[in-house]
Parts: sequence; structure tokens; C-alpha cells
Amino acid sequence: MEINLDSYLKKLGKNISKIRKRNNMTQYKLAKEIFTDQSNLARIEEGKVNPTVKTLAKISVALDCDIKDLFE
Repeated sequence: MEINLDSYLKKLGKNISKIRKRNNMTQYKLAKEIFTDQSNLARIEEGKVNPTVKTLAKISVALDCDIKDLFE
């Protein structure tokens, strides 16, 4: 079975964006809370980069959700 990493990253990014918007948070505010650039967060949400587990943990804390929620 072949894994399509691009589709996983795009789904992950969409989920992060959806949860962020549900929390009424801008990309800029989330980026500041996780100590990264807004452009880097935008690339994560677009599925263009593969974020580290550490970054995903920071995002989940900032969005007040479980890390597994980012993948659902």
C-alpha cells in the first residue's frame, strides 16, 4: 500500500485551519502563540510542509484541543 503524504498534509492543514477558525483565532495570533512566523503557519495549513510533532503539540495546546483532533 502506497502512502500519499501530500494528501495527509493537506488534510492536516485543513483541520488545523478549521479548528483555528472555530476558535476565532487568526493565523497571526496562532503563529505568535507557537513562536513561529505567520508564513510558516500558512504553509502548514496549505499542506506544503511536514510539521514536527513538537510543532503539532504546540498548535494543539494553543488551540485547546487534543493533538489527535488535528488528524480527524
